[in-house]
Amino acid sequence: MSTTTSTLNDLIEILKDGQQGFTEAARDVQSADLKKMLSGFAMQREQFASQLQVVAKNFGEDSPAKTGSVTGAVHRGWIHLKAAVADRDDHAILEECERGEDAAVTAYGDALGGGELPANVSDVIRKQFAEIQAAHDQVKALRDSHPVSK
Repeated sequence: MSTTTSTLNDLIEILKDGQQGFTEAARDVQSADLKKMLSGFAMQREQFASQLQVVAKNFGEDSPAKTGSVTGAVHRGWIHLKAAVADRDDHAILEECERGEDAAVTAYGDALGGGELPANVSDVIRKQFAEIQAAHDQVKALRDSHPVSK
């Protein structure tokens, strides 16, 4: 597998983990506005993953990643979401969403920092990265604005 397709598959898995995490979070937050926002981020991650799957196929990957990875979710920051959801605490859920997004931001930064990707692939990843960074910042700001439940 080439470095390009390997990087794309890693990002697809991260995006799928984020999609699953945001979907779960949206189901369990109390605020209708938060539900809508988190569902929107889940859809965005799905669209980004689909876009990268097409790019990977264009680079000869017969079977690009289609799901997140179980072990990857642990390392990508989404593992503690289940506990936050169990408590139905919007602040804690947003905190775990931010943790998951921290991992996505890092992965995208690493992918772009490697300097081994073709320009057209870097362009797609760079555009997605800007939107992921904006989503991260929005989640963080909302987390900061929600009181901690006691």
